[in-house]
Amino acid sequence: MNQAPISSADASAGKAGNATTQKIYVARALRDFGDGFSAVLLPVYLTTSGMGPFEIGLFATLALLGSALATLIVGWFGAKIDQRLLLIAAAVLMTATGIAFATSTAIGLILLIAFVGTINPSAGTVSIFVPLEHALLSHAVPDSQRTSMFARYSLIGSLAAAVGALAAAGPQYLTAFGVEPLAALKAMFVVYAVLGVLGGVVYAQLPRAQNQRPDSPPAMLGPSRAIVYKLAALFSVDSFAGGFAVQSLIALWLFNKFGLSLAAAGLFFFWSGVLSAFSFPVAAWLSARIGLVNTMVYTHIPASLCLILAAVVPNLTVALALLLIRSALSQMDVPARSSYVMAVVTPPERPAAASVTSVPRSLASAFSPAIAGAMFAAGHNAWPLVICGVLKIVYDLALLWAFQHVKPPEEV
Repeated sequence: MNQAPISSADASAGKAGNATTQKIYVARALRDFGDGFSAVLLPVYLTTSGMGPFEIGLFATLALLGSALATLIVGWFGAKIDQRLLLIAAAVLMTATGIAFATSTAIGLILLIAFVGTINPSAGTVSIFVPLEHALLSHAVPDSQRTSMFARYSLIGSLAAAVGALAAAGPQYLTAFGVEPLAALKAMFVVYAVLGVLGGVVYAQLPRAQNQRPDSPPAMLGPSRAIVYKLAALFSVDSFAGGFAVQSLIALWLFNKFGLSLAAAGLFFFWSGVLSAFSFPVAAWLSARIGLVNTMVYTHIPASLCLILAAVVPNLTVALALLLIRSALSQMDVPARSSYVMAVVTPPERPAAASVTSVPRSLASAFSPAIAGAMFAAGHNAWPLVICGVLKIVYDLALLWAFQHVKPPEEV
């Protein structure tokens, strides 16, 4: 059988799509490198600034709540404004956040910056950048390559975050040369600001949107509304649970319970990030064989059980081993989830679907860190991790029950 020739228009579209994905990969790497070291440094920086466990939990809540509101705004205007410009604006905000953290000392001002800025206590995918990048990426590749593309996107981000976690030991080495501890911590936020500038330069090289009119109405959900709302509700349960164990709070738990040093914590989160990163290609391979929903559920439940066990074991080595096993499994749902959301909606609905599923997740995850911080302050160090694990298992079972028969195009 003769194969249809590839037209010059198709070839040009393919090259443009490759260029778009590569640039977004680079921007993701820069951003997640900054998120990687800032998530580990935040508990130390905030403690040095005079905050206790409750205030640190409140900080994480404000940061995630601000991110959720920004994502909501992006979802509403994402179809009216060139998404490239929105990404550049987000990079400018990242730069401003780094500068503000490097120059501020008042606790009230730090909390305000957490709310309006881009600082990410989870070192994960809760970010104003994510729905914009997801929408652009999903248009850049065919359906058959979508899950693999999201796996690469997550792999690159996690590897960059892992290297960033390793860089979190930087202030400890600076203090060895006589730099004041707080000044050494603030220097890392200057680096964070520089990364925002570099990310903005990369976003500026993305192609401009075609046929996008400023007066066009926002792309709203249509035939896929019911399924997106149901997914958003379930994802909110998952994110509320995850907020009890964001990376900054895990770091705080390790510092308080086991007295882990900053350098040791950075090394642990490096290997944690590496394991998460290399789980993404495995997730793409697995989803092609057992399906996207099954991949999300059957990797998530064992990860949650490891978190629950880590919370109660008295030995540091065993706890770290369990957390590393969790890292190797817990993020395998990320590319599968991203691909699934983009697959079960029509192409015009993708920006709105990305926002509608992201915003409730961000809002839900915003409230639990403050609760976790209050539990830490009251001496209940294990409860946040146990609650996280139990709620995530409930979410996984509900997801499997509700969506095991809703198949994306490549599984039909």
